Amino acid sequence: MAFIDPLISDYLLAHSTAADDVLRDLAEETHAHLPGESGMQISHDEGEFLTMLVQLVEPKLAVEVGVFTGYSSICIARGLPAGGRLLALDVSDEWTSVARRYWKRAGVEDRIELRLGPAADSLRAMPEDEPVDFAFIDADKTGYPVYYEELLKRLRPGGILALDNVLRDGRVVDPDARDAADLAIKDLNDAITADTRVTSVMLPLRDGVTIVRKR
Repeated sequence: MAFIDPLISDYLLAHSTAADDVLRDLAEETHAHLPGESGMQISHDEGEFLTMLVQLVEPKLAVEVGVFTGYSSICIARGLPAGGRLLALDVSDEWTSVARRYWKRAGVEDRIELRLGPAADSLRAMPEDEPVDFAFIDADKTGYPVYYEELLKRLRPGGILALDNVLRDGRVVDPDARDAADLAIKDLNDAITADTRVTSVMLPLRDGVTIVRKR
């Protein structure tokens, strides 16, 4: 992101486990064919972080809100234990058609169920008695409060919920910020801090990642 020194960014990536050919090719295709939207793709160090989190949680059921071209889906799916599955939610058939190709190439397509449509509707349709063990939110920012609440209802005690882009390029500390997405994230950041149902930590990883653990 803009507020991370490019030299520091390069250093971070150089000192993380390197991306394999699948992830490198996916990143290159996304940047080449979707240049205006490619900033929505997570960085590789964040992807490695997601994989490690999932490996630690060992979820039977993981949920991802916001697939884009599938980079984070691959990282999550690669961390799943035997029998674990990922429910991936998105609204774009165009973007997820790229994801499906790379899920197949990565050998994780059998672990991922894609549901197209508004994520709020997909989450509300999920049974509340089927516990979610791990979730990742990286979608439209004004929708985060709804996604957070719907997932928290279903998250098992001790389950982990990760939220991306919680710093909004640093605009969360700008008193003059008026963008609806910025304001939604600022309000949710405050709400999570005050939420007695969870413990949380906000990390300065790329554009900010908050890790929430349900009590």
